[in-house]
Amino acid sequence: MAEEKIILGIDPGTTIMGFGLIKVVGKRMQFLQLNELDLKKYDDHYLKLKLIFERTIELIDTHHPDEIAIEAPFFGKNVQSMLKLGRAQGVAMAAGLSRQIPITEYLPKKIKMAITGNGNASKEQVAKMLQSLLGLKTIPKNLDATDGLAAAVCHFYNSGRVEVGKSYSGWAAFVKQNPNKIG
Repeated sequence: MAEEKIILGIDPGTTIMGFGLIKVVGKRMQFLQLNELDLKKYDDHYLKLKLIFERTIELIDTHHPDEIAIEAPFFGKNVQSMLKLGRAQGVAMAAGLSRQIPITEYLPKKIKMAITGNGNASKEQVAKMLQSLLGLKTIPKNLDATDGLAAAVCHFYNSGRVEVGKSYSGWAAFVKQNPNKIG
């Protein structure tokens, strides 16, 4: 019988958190779900972080992913935006770590490269390629959901390779690999 695993992909954000799930059977992937958590109506940043944590826990408890792939924040000109994105990513990671699920971070360019072959591809190009790869009937209006799905597919393509990005098997591993980020 072929080995099965479920990968949860997350595109963290404080306005919209996109996510997607795929099931891997042997060397084939199957689409399970993509959706988003819309946080636009909330003004309180800490409430948004709480909702991201709770939704990620809910996804984990419902779908029981074996691994989580998460898009790493990219460095932009706005330091405040970067800080907020980092917090959103950290909260989603903490949810996975609290359930002992291995997490791998991927830079946006690496995800785009894995899906389209072009690290500078647009969100629309990534979405169209995912539609083709996974046989999606429609593409969502907001492309944050397909970005989350793209992280999961990128992880599938990179599984079994030696160099996949930063991985953490649990909180202790995260602390050990990031001593300068703690305290």
